[in-house]
Amino acid sequence: MLTFLPGSLRGAIGVTLLVLNTLFWAVPVYITAVFKLVVPFRAARGLFDTILNFLSYSWIYCINGFIGLIKNVEYDIEGFEELRLDEWYLVISNHQTLVDIVVLQKIFHGRIPFLKYFLKRELIWMPILGLAWWALDYPFMKRYSAELLKKKPHLKGGDIKATRKACAKFKDRPASIMNFVEGTRFTSEKHDAQHSPYRHLLMPRSGGISYVLSAMGENMQKVIDVTIVYPDGVENAWAFLSSRKSRIMVRIEVLLIDQNLRGQDPDDPEYRDRFNNWLNTLWAGKDIKISEMMKRMAMPHAGGAIIPDDAR
Repeated sequence: MLTFLPGSLRGAIGVTLLVLNTLFWAVPVYITAVFKLVVPFRAARGLFDTILNFLSYSWIYCINGFIGLIKNVEYDIEGFEELRLDEWYLVISNHQTLVDIVVLQKIFHGRIPFLKYFLKRELIWMPILGLAWWALDYPFMKRYSAELLKKKPHLKGGDIKATRKACAKFKDRPASIMNFVEGTRFTSEKHDAQHSPYRHLLMPRSGGISYVLSAMGENMQKVIDVTIVYPDGVENAWAFLSSRKSRIMVRIEVLLIDQNLRGQDPDDPEYRDRFNNWLNTLWAGKDIKISEMMKRMAMPHAGGAIIPDDAR
C-alpha cells in the first residue's frame, strides 16, 4: 500500500500503471482478434472469444489491483444477491464522473458478464483503446439526427439495423450492455440548463436503451439499475487516483423487463411514449433513492456490504 506517499506522486504512479496496463493487455487482445477475424471456423472463433474474455477480465483485474495499491476505497453496496454470470443484462446508472466506470467495472467484475459499452462510431479511431474495444466486441453505433433524416429519408431505420447487427454477436453468449442514460455527466450547470425535474439527476434519454431492447428481443430480460453516491464528494479521475481514501455507496436493483418493452419498433410513437413513461418513473424512484442515501452518509456502513478494494 502506497498511501504514505504524497498525493501527486500516487496519482502519477496510478496514471503510469494504468497506461502500462493498457499497453500490456492491448497486444494479446489485438493478436487474438486477428486470428478470430481470419479463421473461418465457428468453433475456433468461440475459442478466441473465450480467450478475449479472459484477457478483458485480466485487464480489469489489474486495474483493480493498481487502485488498491495506491489508495483505500471503501464500498458500501446492496443488491449483489441476484447477479449471475449466465444472464443477459442491460445495465443503467446515474453518471457523475469518469470514476463511475472504474466503480462499475470493480463491483461487477466476476459477478456478471463483462460490461460492454455502446460507443460512438468515431471512438474506434481513439489510439490503442479504439481497436481494443473493437476487438473485445464493444458495439460501435451511428445515430442519425432528425435533421439528417429529413434531408436523406433513405437513411431512416439505418440506426436500428446497425444496432441489431451490433447486438447479434451477443445472442449466442450472455452479455452485459452498459448505458449511462443521462448521456453525459451530471453538473449543476447542465441540471439547470435542462430544467431537470429531478433533484440529483439529469433527464434520461430513452433512445439508446430502447434500441438495445428492440434488437436483443427475448435474450435481454433483465435490467440492472445502479445508483452511485460519493459520500465525501464527487472526484474526477485525477482526484480519485491522488486521494488517500474514497467512500462509495452503490445500490443495485435487478428488474424484469416487461414484454411490452422488448423486441418492439423503437421508432413507433406509441412504444416510444410507453418506454419514456417507464424510464421516467424509474428515474423518479432513483432520485428519491439518492436523497435517502445522502441522508445516511453519516452511517456509511448501515445496510450495505463493505467490500475491501482488492482485485477481484
